[in-house]
Amino acid sequence: MTFVRTRLALDRLPRGGILLVRLRGEEPARNVPRTATEQGHEVLDQRAAEDGSVLLTIRKGGG
Repeated sequence: MTFVRTRLALDRLPRGGILLVRLRGEEPARNVPRTATEQGHEVLDQRAAEDGSVLLTIRKGGG
């Protein structure tokens, strides 16, 4: 479900747009970056936040 929300947000961005996503839990932190890359987007940064979540920065690809 987390990637579905991420995908909807990416769909609203123009190509090359930047999206910041906050992920909670180990599974989304593994799956969202992998799936975004598989769909042609670029993961620019992935880092732990102070609250234990993961901040993921994605650049929308052309696909």
